[in-house]
Amino acid sequence: MGGAGEMNATGNIPELIVNGKRLDGRAFDEMRPIKIVAGGLKNAAGSAYIEWGNNKILAAVYGPKEALPKHTQDPEKAVIKCRYSMAPFSSLEEHGRSGPNRRAIEISKVTREVFENVIIREDFPGSEIDIYVEVLQSDGGTRAAGITTAAVALATSGIPMTDLPYAVSVGKTGEHLILDLNKAEDNYSDADMPVAIGPRNDSILLLQMDGTLTKEEVMRGMSMIKKAGQTITKLQKEALRAPYESIMDRYK
Repeated sequence: MGGAGEMNATGNIPELIVNGKRLDGRAFDEMRPIKIVAGGLKNAAGSAYIEWGNNKILAAVYGPKEALPKHTQDPEKAVIKCRYSMAPFSSLEEHGRSGPNRRAIEISKVTREVFENVIIREDFPGSEIDIYVEVLQSDGGTRAAGITTAAVALATSGIPMTDLPYAVSVGKTGEHLILDLNKAEDNYSDADMPVAIGPRNDSILLLQMDGTLTKEEVMRGMSMIKKAGQTITKLQKEALRAPYESIMDRYK
């Protein structure tokens, strides 16, 4: 995850709240702007693209197809495989280098686990479904944005799911809880808690913690996340409707 509480090169933790506002001017409970586009990759079963603040992420889904090698097959349900990666040019930091590192492997794992809980895998025994999340430009919160985008990509693929997950993080700097941490906040905040939720019944599909939050702060943070989720879910559904609405407009 990010480095909650890490110091900068001078050994000082930068002040993240100035005159009651975050450094980018947002309120404590305000998300960065989000734009989602469904589809776009012709050779993928489903795809989606998101711009979340300065993050730019592409997600693609392939399958269901025969699981190979054969020993990976499950005769009762589909196997989900996920690869999260950052393009070498996406960041100037160490994880901007090509090839997977420990962080990318961990995010791939938790992303896979999110979708294992919502894809109706029993419909595709012996098969595999591949999910790719490619970060083209990063500015904090890429795991949450990647999960949100991959959900739309899966929906465009037609693979049946029980829910359309979203994800967002909440953190803490000083006495303030803040929503949707950018890179500076991710690096220097006192805590960071990314959460993925299935909005149909508010099921928690991912909850990680870097730093420390009290029980009361966790509860308040979850309320902030669920409120933000209403906006994210609306944007996901609008992105999924947009291609069909454009087709219908041609016949008006």
